[in-house]
Amino acid sequence: MTDQLLTGSAGPATDRTVVGENLSLPLFRTLSGVLAGHPYLKVVVDRVENTWHLLDTAAHPFHVNYIATRVLGMELAALDADLDAFNASVYMDPERRFLLGVLSLHTEQDPEGRERTFLVLETTEADTMHGELLAYFHQFVRARVDGRLPVLLKPANHGQEEELAAISELLVPRILSHELFGSRTRTPLNPGEATGRLRYFRTHEEYAAAEAGLGWADIVAMPCLPDDVPRVAGFLNTAPITPLSHTNVLASGWGIPNAIVRDLEQLVEKDQLNGAWVRYRVREDEISLERLDHEPALQAPAWHQQRIRLEPPLLEDAPVLALHRLRSTDRDRYGTKAANLGELHHVLDSRTADLTTFYGRPRPPREDLYGHLAARLGLHTPSPAELRAGAADFVATTVGAPEGVALPFALQQHFLASSPALQQGIGKLKMALELDATDVLDSLCLQLQHLIRNTPVPESVTRQINQALPAAAASRRRLVVRSSSNAEDLPGFSAAGVYDSVTTVHGTGELMEAVRQVWASVVSPRSVRLRHQVGISLDDTYMGVIIQEYVPASLGGVLVTCNPTRREDFRNVYLNCSPGSPEQVVDGTVMPQQYLYNTVEGGGRTVALGSGGEALSTVSRARLADLSLTGRLLQSHFSGSHSGGSEVDKPLDIEWLMTERGDFRLVQIRPYAL
Repeated sequence: MTDQLLTGSAGPATDRTVVGENLSLPLFRTLSGVLAGHPYLKVVVDRVENTWHLLDTAAHPFHVNYIATRVLGMELAALDADLDAFNASVYMDPERRFLLGVLSLHTEQDPEGRERTFLVLETTEADTMHGELLAYFHQFVRARVDGRLPVLLKPANHGQEEELAAISELLVPRILSHELFGSRTRTPLNPGEATGRLRYFRTHEEYAAAEAGLGWADIVAMPCLPDDVPRVAGFLNTAPITPLSHTNVLASGWGIPNAIVRDLEQLVEKDQLNGAWVRYRVREDEISLERLDHEPALQAPAWHQQRIRLEPPLLEDAPVLALHRLRSTDRDRYGTKAANLGELHHVLDSRTADLTTFYGRPRPPREDLYGHLAARLGLHTPSPAELRAGAADFVATTVGAPEGVALPFALQQHFLASSPALQQGIGKLKMALELDATDVLDSLCLQLQHLIRNTPVPESVTRQINQALPAAAASRRRLVVRSSSNAEDLPGFSAAGVYDSVTTVHGTGELMEAVRQVWASVVSPRSVRLRHQVGISLDDTYMGVIIQEYVPASLGGVLVTCNPTRREDFRNVYLNCSPGSPEQVVDGTVMPQQYLYNTVEGGGRTVALGSGGEALSTVSRARLADLSLTGRLLQSHFSGSHSGGSEVDKPLDIEWLMTERGDFRLVQIRPYAL
């Protein structure tokens, strides 16, 4: 449901709203709008008058405006002045007069292949209707809808699901969100528009054979795009992926459209689209491919002229440091990931950071959302200082930061300078980049990577690393070795999935191999090409390394403090998870469970159940709601007050795990590219 508890315009002069009539399919089509390909109609049940209102969608985009102005005779200015209280009276009061919902029209095929049409009734995601009220709402609507149309109730959040669990499905037929939308034919992943040549590959082998010839004007379509796909004009997937997959993070960072289109093969065959020039659009309510009758005159995209400049890395000797001793300002010595984890330690340990600034931004007609934050934290009319303290305490008691050490750029520099062969290989690669000799680039990169992985690490470098981790190295406990470059998480260049991390390391020998593998990933063919495209110099690119003890996880995943498919949605946090380590979610090994959590009014809902097909327990989902709110609060620091306060709406990408004891650890925190 799309009503976001906001005010809107009064609508056009023509108003076909109907009061008290039974709903037939022709009347539904007269009044309805279309969202995500489905006709929908807003309804208001008035319990006092024992009637209902079928709203003309074009005239009344918001339930609350209609009730206030047309039923209660209020002025919009009066509504705006007390909007949150009014919303609470219609969405949260257990004795409310008005019940607000949406009816949407759907079709499906029965086992015999016959088309079945049905209606789905739902409320807004923030609605807290209890079970008795949900049953009343469904029965009231059911009694006034054409009897030939089944009416299913779709709970809008986990609270409603739990309320309905105690009510027979014979009394209230229902359908869950993941059941309704989990198998839909087309799903938007990243909005955008592109004009280009469609390149459709049915198998990975077909793609691999053509990969070298792909260019910036191509729109690549295949079942599931590889993480190392080159920068092109657009992506199309014919198999399910999630908005937090590596390829969609790339699409978001590159600003290109991406979608799941399961019927693409039929479209390609019908309109002979493979190899044709097309206009490709991805929006929340539309995914379209339009064949063009001629090759368009395209200009090279902006990123061809884009030049990203790095702050010069600091290469003077610096010690191997524990993560908790770093701050964000250390990124030019230890890399962005390590510096962000150090900053996270500071936020959790000091509890002095202002984590409320996201909620202080005006959301017209509201001056701020501080009242909503206080409600989420369980505080009653707190002072500003009490609210800040409450937010800091909530975050510090909900999550922990990983222990570990960070290797500075200086160690990589000492290693590279220790070998004439490495210096010669670097010189050849720099020359090829200066001459734009792309035909030899990959071979030079692979040769240099081989050299880095097989060159002995100087004893002075090995000693510093071992001294920082004596117990872990000696005991052969499992370690995780992660990349931390200065050439990632930049505006216009996220580098998600570009550099290596090694998650199964035991003992000193394997540790040095893993460190060299991470260092070598700086000169992988893909990373070199991507940086070269945006003007990032090899001279300025360095790699720090994070070394941590492995923490067994019962649950892990990724969250982003936004709704990736609805950029204007400031309420929701999108979260993916699966049993075990977060790497399974990050690398796409499994299809994760997917959730949306409202960090303003509260509540959450299931988007998809993933490969396992089973929902998490009520307790686990409540814990994930706390984790989502924590991510939103950290956004205030990492994107807001910590960066000068001007970018508080820029979302974060957080990799997390739940330990076997039930504690949350944040493994990585970075900007999420929009």
